[in-house]
Formats: sequence, C-alpha cells, structure tokens
Amino acid sequence: MLRKNIFLMGIKHCGKSTQARLLSKFYSCPAFDTDDLIFEMTGKSPREIYNEFGKDSFLEAETNACIFLQKKLEGRFSVIATGGGICNNSNAIEIIKNNGILIFLDSEEEIAIQRILKEIEIKQDGTLENVPAYIAKEHPKNLDDVRKIFHDFYVNRTELYNSICDVKISIGNASKAENTKKLIDAIECLF
Repeated sequence: MLRKNIFLMGIKHCGKSTQARLLSKFYSCPAFDTDDLIFEMTGKSPREIYNEFGKDSFLEAETNACIFLQKKLEGRFSVIATGGGICNNSNAIEIIKNNGILIFLDSEEEIAIQRILKEIEIKQDGTLENVPAYIAKEHPKNLDDVRKIFHDFYVNRTELYNSICDVKISIGNASKAENTKKLIDAIECLF
C-alpha cells in the first residue's frame, strides 16, 4: 500500500505516464496525469495552450490542474505523472511538494532524443512538424538543429529536476518491467 502520493517527473518521453499506470496496478491505487487533467479542464492539450496562448497561460493551466488534483487526492494516495515542464512551474512544484514524494525519472539523453525524433515529421517543403513546443520555439531548420536545441534543454532540465526531487531513478534502456521494479524498490525504501 502507498502511504504517500508519488509524483513522477522527468523529461518528455522518459516513461512517466507508463510507469504511473504500472505502479497504480501494483499498488491498486488511482493513477493521474497532469497533462490529461489539463485537457479535461480546458479542452486543449498542453501543447495547444502553449502554442495558442503562450507560456503564462500554460503555467496557469498546469497550476490549476495541480490544485484540482490536490482536492481530488484528499484521503487517498495515488501515483501521478507530471508534465515534462513542471520543473519550471514554481507554483505547481510547491503544490505537489506539499502533497507527496517527487521522483525524478532520469532518462539518458540519447534515449530521450530518439523518442522525440521518432515523432517528428519532415514535410515535403522541409519544414518540421510535431516538434515539442519548447524546441519549436527555437525554430529548428532540420533534425541536427533539434538535437542541438534538445541538448541544451536536457542539461538545464536535468539540473532543475535534480534540485527539486526527493528521489532520482536512472531510467536506461531497461524494459518497462525492470524500470517499474526500480521504482517499487525506491518507493519501498521511503516508507
């Protein structure tokens, strides 16, 4: 049984949502995803909010999702996957820090960039589509630009996650089951 809420955080595509679902099955508890809550509350994805209304609107939507989640969690423990950018949202971090344990899923840079590159489409005119907003705002011209932008981003984000997490788990090229076991072992040590 969980005795605290578990908040999973880390770079986009590190496996937060997948691990939240797997941990919820193991612990027989609810799983939530802050990105899903943002969509439920606004009718827009985090990417759409960021692209259409800007960073401040996105941060507000993410904070509101954490406030909503805080009320929803009262009296029962859950596993929550957070959005990849939550480390830049001090209001949201304060809310989740007061409501559980923050676990940083530390993905290797090459694994993360490969997952991002796999989703990008190159149009006939050479433009890139389906690029994460934080990369797209830097106007990459090609996949090499995406890699360079992501590298700087990865270094910065990793420092932020390290500074706010309670526990860090290295997520390598292991299977989902192996990573779940690492998480369970770490969680069990916390109680």
